[in-house]
Amino acid sequence: MSAPLSGPRPTARAVALDLLAAVLSRRQALDEALAGQRALPLLEPRDRAFARQLVATTLRRLGQIDALIAQALTTPLPQRARPVSDILRLGVAQLAFLRTPAHAAVSTAVDLVEAVGHPKMKGLVNGVLRRLARVGEGLIAVQDAARLNTPDWLWQSWCATYGETLTRAIAAAHVKDPPLDLSVRDAAAVPDWAVRLEAQMLSTGTLRRPDVGLVAELPGYGDGAWWVQDAAAALPVRLFGNVSGKNILDLCAAPGGKTAQLAAAGAHVLAVDRSPSRIGRLRENLARLSLVTESLVADVTVWRPAAPAPLILLDAPCTATGTIRRHPDIPHLKTGADVMRLTSLQAQLLDAAVAMLAPGGTLIYGVCSLEAEEGPRQVEQLLARGAPVRRRPIEAGEIGGLKQCITDDGDLRSLPCHLADQGGLDGFYAARLRRA
Repeated sequence: MSAPLSGPRPTARAVALDLLAAVLSRRQALDEALAGQRALPLLEPRDRAFARQLVATTLRRLGQIDALIAQALTTPLPQRARPVSDILRLGVAQLAFLRTPAHAAVSTAVDLVEAVGHPKMKGLVNGVLRRLARVGEGLIAVQDAARLNTPDWLWQSWCATYGETLTRAIAAAHVKDPPLDLSVRDAAAVPDWAVRLEAQMLSTGTLRRPDVGLVAELPGYGDGAWWVQDAAAALPVRLFGNVSGKNILDLCAAPGGKTAQLAAAGAHVLAVDRSPSRIGRLRENLARLSLVTESLVADVTVWRPAAPAPLILLDAPCTATGTIRRHPDIPHLKTGADVMRLTSLQAQLLDAAVAMLAPGGTLIYGVCSLEAEEGPRQVEQLLARGAPVRRRPIEAGEIGGLKQCITDDGDLRSLPCHLADQGGLDGFYAARLRRA
């Protein structure tokens, strides 16, 4: 742990500093850093929430924040002062985007500078933050926020796929706090749970409410009445239609949100994932929901079922760039090289899934990525390889009337800027393929 966490009473800002360093310096996923942050549970609930919000806001607005700091510095900070750079980032996030009183943001930042062992830089940090407290609002007004907060490789990829206008809308969605989306185990009870949870019921059947407080303290969590799942991630399972009593292979299934959907709808599910720890998490999640499925640890690229399957769901590993609004660390951890690496695996998984599919059977291929290489191009290349499948176009009525989420080829493509007036959606792609 870093110096600010070594004392008996860690502060929310010290915890946020350690989490930011975990992502930007130690290249650790934010969820993993949060799970392993030993000081976080020692904070009061309000301080825990503030630490999470502070680091998330800093990551979402990092491009803007770094530009503001660069304008306020006469010379860049040396590499050895990386903790001081992160302290400045947290300070600017508070001043510019969280509306923290200037005296609180500045004084706590100065305290952190001394705690991390750079007391000679206290004056510099104090001066930079006080200057930005005075002129920051005007500087922000002329920033190109969408461009600054989006790494070059993502900006170029999205502009090539969606055009600049949609790319800017996607980037704008990424800086907003996402709502909490819930899937209810008993479909008939959705209206009742909407009332109990004070949630909005979307046209897709998902319940949506502000993401405030601890999820485990909401009504119904302990009883397994619902689970957390973005509205877009809940759409692919709907493409099977009525699955009651049917056998389904759920490939790359962990952590199990879609597995739970299938089981709750009455399907007989065999969930397969190559990670023992992820299968363990899937089993825990389904146990809380009192849902029964079979599960297996296996490498889908080489494993084969005893008999061809009539229905297969392949939720393939991907860069997860469609989930940036929920995981603001992704733009700072992933690169174009990750796309190249994962597209090779996705092609292998698709070929394997087709080999497992029974004649006349249906395969749903999906990724929570905005990258065309991981979505539609995978399907185009599969068909070009001569795979014995063809697209079965999706209709708006199957996904709650979301016409804007259907491509010209009849595939599902949700974007973070869809349903913007209701809180947005994760970016998700899915294609429905039928074997001849």
